[in-house]
Amino acid sequence: MTDGTAVATGDTRPTKIMYVAEATAHGGREGYVTSQDGQLDLKVAMPPQLGGDGNGTNPEQLFAAGYSSCFHNALILVGNREGYDLTGSAVSAKVGIGPNKQHGYGLAVALSVSLPVVDPDLATKLVDAAHEVCPYSNATRGNIDVTILLG
Repeated sequence: MTDGTAVATGDTRPTKIMYVAEATAHGGREGYVTSQDGQLDLKVAMPPQLGGDGNGTNPEQLFAAGYSSCFHNALILVGNREGYDLTGSAVSAKVGIGPNKQHGYGLAVALSVSLPVVDPDLATKLVDAAHEVCPYSNATRGNIDVTILLG
């Protein structure tokens, strides 16, 4: 399985911007976030593990939601390109945060992919291809550890 420490095989920057999402944070990790279109209006709070009350979402949960849905879409896309119906598949993401060696903080991601109707060899091939297509994978490659587990 590919991981985030792999070297990119080419330039993964977009050649054309097709959509721009816009969100604004107010109050950092103890505030709220909104999106320009009104679809997001969420309270943000530090999780108890980081000293907060956990009474709201947090950036790691939002990143996990974004990465898992984006990766799943990339997986469905490569599956369809190869002629496979991936109905019943799912992707879960765990995003961890902790101190790094530069006295700041870093992230690590674990993606769990469920492909119940595909044999393991084909599943590995499709997951590796999705990891090359997914914009989140391309953005994180070489920057954070990304582990992909098939289950």
